[in-house]
Amino acid sequence: MDLPIDLDHFCLTLVREAPDAIIFADAEGVIRFWNRSAERIFGFSEAEALGQSLDMIIPENLRVRHWAGFSATIRSGSTRYGSGEILAVPALRKDGGRISIEFTIVPFRDNHARIIGIAAMLRDVTARFEEIRALRRQLAQRIPDESGPGT
Repeated sequence: MDLPIDLDHFCLTLVREAPDAIIFADAEGVIRFWNRSAERIFGFSEAEALGQSLDMIIPENLRVRHWAGFSATIRSGSTRYGSGEILAVPALRKDGGRISIEFTIVPFRDNHARIIGIAAMLRDVTARFEEIRALRRQLAQRIPDESGPGT
């Protein structure tokens, strides 16, 4: 049996309720959409985030690099991350804590094919990142240093 579906309602529900953070920033890097998972992951409410710069979640030491890439994407209309490649970076929470996130982006274009903003789908991978780091430390402690005595 076919059920009628309101595609607009479906899309809005999907982006609002998605388990990953979904953030849309306009061409100037101002946040225009912030879903519930973004609230959970970053600690900022929708009201606190809307109208603010993406700088609120970008660690200060990474901002120059971020804005260079963001500006190049807006100017050129292309990015390698729009094809599904995942980028892993540190990010900031409202409480000042750093987390590890993975994200991919979707550029939004106007009727003239110019990028007018970028949506990002982000996932908090802090626990996994810390687990991998701990396993690497354990492994490093078990493997003898081959540059030591006797070599």
